[in-house]
Amino acid sequence: MRHSDTDRCIALAGIFQAVRLVRDVATTGNYASADFETCIQSLFRIDAANAEEVYGDTAKLATGFRTLMEQLAGKSHAGHNWQPRDINITKYAMGVLVLERQLRKDPAMLKTIADGIERAQSQAAHFSITHENVIANLAHLYTETISTLRPRIMVSGEHAHIANPNHANRIRALLLAAIRAAVLWRQCGGSRWQLLLKRRAVLDEANRLLEKC
Repeated sequence: MRHSDTDRCIALAGIFQAVRLVRDVATTGNYASADFETCIQSLFRIDAANAEEVYGDTAKLATGFRTLMEQLAGKSHAGHNWQPRDINITKYAMGVLVLERQLRKDPAMLKTIADGIERAQSQAAHFSITHENVIANLAHLYTETISTLRPRIMVSGEHAHIANPNHANRIRALLLAAIRAAVLWRQCGGSRWQLLLKRRAVLDEANRLLEKC
């Protein structure tokens, strides 16, 4: 796996796109289906040569790049219709990075997740990537593995949406996709210190990639 700034930025965008959708589903019950499919598809692209191959095309991460910039910059930008920083999105993203570190210490859980994703991929071949049965399978896998780690990610939103079984499954599947992106970030040489000390470089690269989308 390459260790370029571009690859690390793509991985971060994968995290932020997934948690942005978690926020959307939990608060409104609505989500961008194409962005959702991109996140779920990334779970099944394990042996990619670089970060872009995990997502198919950087254009599919436009929401992720935009959200990353919103959260790091904390203000709107000329020429972009940005939303203000959302504390829940940042909280989910940071929680995902913490859980990825916990996961790396548990080889047995990593094996369980790999096996579960392989089963879900076989199921997707008979249905579709975002079929309710596939998403339910991925959600169950998250519940049985990542959800047992601490600290747990507590999702805030409207009770009616969070309590909806299909929405709850989408949220858990998206969190699993966010963990996958965090693993990718680490594989590409990403670290918390890089995120803190190279914030401007991350913003510049995200902006460059967003403009290409």
